[in-house]
Amino acid sequence: MPGIEKLPIEETLEDSPQTRSLLGVFEEDTAAISNYCTQLYQAMQRIYDAQNELSAATHLTSRLLKEYDKQRFPLGGDDEVMSSTLQQFAKVIDELSSCHAVLSTQLADAMMFPITQFKERDLKEILTLKEVFQIASDDHDTAINRYSRLSKKRDNDKMRAEAVEDVYTSRKKQHQTMMHYFCSLNTLQYKKKTALLEPLLGYMQAQISFFKLGSENLTQQWEDFLGTIGTSVQNVRREMEEEVGQMQQTIQQMEMSCDPLYAPCDPDPAHSPVCRNLTRKQGYLYIRNKTGLVSSSWERQYFFTQGGNLMQQGRGEVAGGLVTDLDNSSVMAVDSDDRRFCFQVTSFDGKKVVTLQAESRKDCEEWISTINNISKRIYLSENAEELAARVNQSALEAVTPSPSFQQRHESMRPSSKGRVARASSISSVGSEPSPALSVLSLDALVAPDTPIQFDIISPVSEENSGQSKTAAQSGRRSNPFGESGDSTSEDSEDSILHQLFIVRFLGSMEVRTAESADVISETMRQILAARAIHNIFRMTESHLLVTCDCLKLIDPQTQVTRLRFPLSSVVQCSSHQDNKRLFGFVLHPAGGRGDSRAVCYIFESNNDGEKICDSIGLAKQIAFHSEMDRKAVEKRKEQDKAKEKQQEELSKQKQIEKDLEEQSRLIAASSRPANPPAPDGQFLVLSNSQSEDSDAGEEGKKKGESEA
Repeated sequence: MPGIEKLPIEETLEDSPQTRSLLGVFEEDTAAISNYCTQLYQAMQRIYDAQNELSAATHLTSRLLKEYDKQRFPLGGDDEVMSSTLQQFAKVIDELSSCHAVLSTQLADAMMFPITQFKERDLKEILTLKEVFQIASDDHDTAINRYSRLSKKRDNDKMRAEAVEDVYTSRKKQHQTMMHYFCSLNTLQYKKKTALLEPLLGYMQAQISFFKLGSENLTQQWEDFLGTIGTSVQNVRREMEEEVGQMQQTIQQMEMSCDPLYAPCDPDPAHSPVCRNLTRKQGYLYIRNKTGLVSSSWERQYFFTQGGNLMQQGRGEVAGGLVTDLDNSSVMAVDSDDRRFCFQVTSFDGKKVVTLQAESRKDCEEWISTINNISKRIYLSENAEELAARVNQSALEAVTPSPSFQQRHESMRPSSKGRVARASSISSVGSEPSPALSVLSLDALVAPDTPIQFDIISPVSEENSGQSKTAAQSGRRSNPFGESGDSTSEDSEDSILHQLFIVRFLGSMEVRTAESADVISETMRQILAARAIHNIFRMTESHLLVTCDCLKLIDPQTQVTRLRFPLSSVVQCSSHQDNKRLFGFVLHPAGGRGDSRAVCYIFESNNDGEKICDSIGLAKQIAFHSEMDRKAVEKRKEQDKAKEKQQEELSKQKQIEKDLEEQSRLIAASSRPANPPAPDGQFLVLSNSQSEDSDAGEEGKKKGESEA
């Protein structure tokens, strides 16, 4: 007999769409068997009914022939020959009737009983198990949905325990029901053969027994054929019994080993650690779909990686559909308001963002590690998992703890091979180092034992404290969100350039030199390696506002300025050589250029990092020209003030000359005779007021001379 297809009982716990698709094929086959069996049962029932009718008709014929002598025919007379002949026919037909009765009994036992039992017991059992399995599957989906909607608050321990118990019970019930359902479907593949062959075997044996008076050769041929068929039926039955025993043993082993896997909680890390070397993964996840401007819904789908693509497949679907391309993509753990264990996958161009939810924290970390490995195209190599392990080990060696940092550099300095090995480890994390980096010592770029800041904290705490003191002295209210509260926001609003970019903060660290072209790439390498080693996937998303006077990091939800960098302190800005979405810039410390240490900030953007760097360069150019224009305007104002002052001096000098002339005239008038004669010969007597005016004129003249 050819091999028989079977449903894999070992994959019932995973319940993948492939298993469901194969289950659908078996269910279609069961439906076809049921339909065909029903038709065959009806045909055999007609044979059985016809045989019963033939037996009853033969017996009735025999009885009627025996009653021929008792008949009274009006026109007939006593015919002994006819009567004796009919009696002989009645005897033969009576024997035939007995044979037909035996044949009917044999057909009922050997033909109708097997097919009736297969139809009424086996097929109905399959339908009942199918209904029970469907109910268990629906209960499991309801329980897992309820568990996934649990709040992150810790005041719902009772509700969480009930949800976990409900998931455990429903998953166990579904698993056990599914295993028994698969067992019945696999058994049906054997039973359908026996259910078809045994009725036919019984029918032929009954017919051979009925026609035993036939040809011995024909009977011998049929007996040989039926003997062969009977042997095959026995072999199939024996195989069925062995397979049923193995499936029952497998069910028992699966029930014992899979009991801890029914609960959705994280397993013990000691017994089931997180595997970070995977390049392929599959399983059920929840995906968030937007249903409106601010509303969204979560849908449970089966996700799997295929090459460099993330695929999804729903129940009842034959093949999966593409979700996003994972090559050069980014993935990070995110916080959701209503869900736990969420992570976000962003395509290489930043145009598509997919938010997914895993069932546990271990599953979430494995998905993030797998997507990170795929984004580096490790899956294209022959030994993908070994290469992933080496890459992770290289990342572990790239960022060394502080005690061994100096020793490793001391061991690397004398040998050039060490530098080559260091360059290979760098290329596994980021881009290949430039020739300048291979010549320049790493200690000249980044200070040893330099801490890395992975969260946004303002590095100018002294300036903030000074601003708070100034605000307190001036009576101005301080901003609790870290904004200075001065007029810089108004200045930024008057700025010519306003460009906004969506960025995610990766980290910052102190560097020794700010003018080197390789300091940003080396900082990127160390920050990315540190994130990979310490499993830091969370990144703070902000809006980077580029203006002509400063760079601002703004909270996208509260619109509060998290950090403000004066544009004059930005020394250089560049993007990653390979991953263009990574960029960074170097800032001089608050103490000015006198301090040799600077700070390098690294970000990831949804846009091209070179565009952001070009925007910052354009802002510096505009700021430079604006500064030159401002100085020219101030110089012009000073010149105008000098001209106005000169005009005022000239006007004062003219007024003084005029006053001197007036005083000279008054002095000349006062120098005449005291009492000049009048035209009529009398003397003119000056009054007291005139004499006082003359005295005042003399005093004014003296004063004018002294001022001159």
